[in-house]
Amino acid sequence: MTPTFDAAFRARFRDLVLWRRDVRRFRPDPVEPARIDALLEVASHAPSVGLSQPWRFVHVISPDRRAAVVASFTEANEKALAGYAGEKQAIYAGLKLAGLKEAPVHLAVFSDDSTHTGSGLGQQTMPETLHYSVVAAIQTLWLAARADGIGMGWVSILDPVAVTRVLEVPQGWSLVAYLCLGVPAEEHLDPELERHHWEQRTNAEAVTFTR
Repeated sequence: MTPTFDAAFRARFRDLVLWRRDVRRFRPDPVEPARIDALLEVASHAPSVGLSQPWRFVHVISPDRRAAVVASFTEANEKALAGYAGEKQAIYAGLKLAGLKEAPVHLAVFSDDSTHTGSGLGQQTMPETLHYSVVAAIQTLWLAARADGIGMGWVSILDPVAVTRVLEVPQGWSLVAYLCLGVPAEEHLDPELERHHWEQRTNAEAVTFTR
């Protein structure tokens, strides 16, 4: 039977979207592997171009590989800091931009750009939709994790080539995201970058146009 999503559900779903945060502060509590597996199962139902399902999830459990990812973040973060000046540099220096050392779960998400699944449907004119499909799976994972009380943070301040090399994945896989997951150490409705005056959220009217 087709489910009915009533007004109460829609309101709760909006709350879920609003309370989804890019988490950087985690408690050290371990997360049961079965919970992560269940979240990945939900994420695997995300839409994908041509039903290509190009997402590839890599659990990073090796201490040496995790340390290499932390080193890549540290180097990239220092370079990014040097690219700002004045007040912006001061704000950047005070931001916590990753929870790599605290998060119990590290998950690298790749796009298998060599996949034959989907037979290339929809990719002839916009091949980037393969990566967009992976991002859709990541967003689905993010919401599912938040609903299960698990926080997730997306770390983009790193060298994707170095991380890909460290993880020794098959040729043809492209890194789309490096994620940290765990129980949040704190909960906030407002984004960290808004709370620390890095940027303000733009309302929908400002980015909606009619032609």
